[in-house]
Amino acid sequence: MSQARADFVLRGRNPDVLTCIANLSNDEVFTPPEFANKILDTVAEAWSAGHENANIWADPNVTFLDPVAKSGVFLREITSRLIDGLKDQIPNLDQRVDHILTKQVFGIGITKLTTYLARRSLYCSKDAASEYSVAASFRKTKKSDGNIWFERTEHTWVGGTEWVLTADEHGNQVEKFTNGKCKYCGANQRDYDRGHQLETHAYKFIHVDEVKSQFKEIFGDNMQFDVVIGNPPYQLGQSGGDAVGSFAMPIYQKFVDAAKALEPRYVIMVTPSRWFAGGRGLEEFRQTMLSDRRIRILVDYPDSREVFGGVDIAGGISYFLWDSSWNDTCQVTTVSGGIAGPTMRRHLDEYDILVRYNDAVSILHRVLATPKGNTFESLANQVSPIQPFSIRTNFRGAESKKGMVAPVLIYQNGGTGWIERKAIPRNVEWVDQWKVFLSGTASEHGGQADSTGTRRVFSRILIGEPGTACTETYLVANRFPTEAEAINFAAYLRTKFVRFLVSLRTNTQHLYSERFAFVPDLPMDRTWADDDLYAKYSLTPEEISYIESSMKPMEADT
Repeated sequence: MSQARADFVLRGRNPDVLTCIANLSNDEVFTPPEFANKILDTVAEAWSAGHENANIWADPNVTFLDPVAKSGVFLREITSRLIDGLKDQIPNLDQRVDHILTKQVFGIGITKLTTYLARRSLYCSKDAASEYSVAASFRKTKKSDGNIWFERTEHTWVGGTEWVLTADEHGNQVEKFTNGKCKYCGANQRDYDRGHQLETHAYKFIHVDEVKSQFKEIFGDNMQFDVVIGNPPYQLGQSGGDAVGSFAMPIYQKFVDAAKALEPRYVIMVTPSRWFAGGRGLEEFRQTMLSDRRIRILVDYPDSREVFGGVDIAGGISYFLWDSSWNDTCQVTTVSGGIAGPTMRRHLDEYDILVRYNDAVSILHRVLATPKGNTFESLANQVSPIQPFSIRTNFRGAESKKGMVAPVLIYQNGGTGWIERKAIPRNVEWVDQWKVFLSGTASEHGGQADSTGTRRVFSRILIGEPGTACTETYLVANRFPTEAEAINFAAYLRTKFVRFLVSLRTNTQHLYSERFAFVPDLPMDRTWADDDLYAKYSLTPEEISYIESSMKPMEADT
């Protein structure tokens, strides 16, 4: 038996190491083989539909690029399918394997370690030119990288204002700034300018001025990729300094943009779903994606653990198929509890965010409909910004009001305290109004449903009488001149109807005023119950059932 035949036949009979390999972090998640194959099925179906039922795996000229290779699972599974599909055209297995590995599958490693891993998965050796490699041509040409390229890349720091004297790699004294940002990915210099002994996380694919010309230099002037596929790094950790603390900056959107810039036939990528309705710095990316009619398929998993065992990514994960020849509606599918929900073809930009659940679309149509000439009045206009009184969440009020001139009861993290009225930095006039306080953190992590498939959304609702304020632990959901209106409004927030509408815009744990943009701003001169709201907006029995089955009850004392 030849080396190539032995490696590819025996691999199917031994445990697959890529099914149990540990993730590097929540930022760089290895793609399970089963999930990779679902994605490849999507590619094959789209190719067949656009090429008169042709089999993409039987075409010796189709080229594939994974620009963010980690375990090499996409390249390995593509190769496995091509080996089967090209049997008739290239009967000799060794020649077939060599053709696929040298002419059809390409990758770019994201780190030195993962590059070795990807080469081992694809060539059966981290050195594509070694005696153990199944790619005969690379052994002959001594091309040890094969077609999985990696080169350490440095960030390009710009915008620094703090200068220090230091030494370069040759020991020469130089002056350099220390507080810049990378002009390509936005990484903080203080976090990632850390010497040659550590990974830079300056991924080559997104650290170039013009991606297409750059990768012609790597893979050849005539190289044009048909399919760009991958699961890119999701974010970079950033230190915010002083009171801001640390945060994670998304970068997956940059890989998506770079993939499109290569002008392939298809781009298919796995990303967090946070871009649907939120995410730091993702506003432009979201609007670009929603308005892009070339997005042909979107498959969404609200709970990332259904795909990546043990990895909880707030807001879930999804993958999309971008088809350069498509100009129509997108096929949207949500998978929950291992079951794919009803598929719907729709334009993604019907609203300013992507409504992930197809069953919710008709409900929104009814709720947001207004008589001709009128505009929808949203509750988002009434909900305060974060830090409604400009008092940080770590503030602790005095245990007693004794000795205070004008004491104000303040709702804070863990209870209440007291603060002088004159110490309140902003919106001090709200102190004397009736208020409804709402916890600024959603009850579910990342907006995900629990094991029963239901959500509560709001953690706590409190009525604040005149003489009260709050830290940023709470939002001021609304303000009223009378107690009765405040009580009615708190009851309104507790309805499944309102919490359902908020949930459609909530795919992280944080609540902001814009999360209420689908909630009607109704008069609070009466008590609103769910049955009243269902009747007011003429919801069908099926729509009512969907809301009722999606939301937990919320009692009046919470």
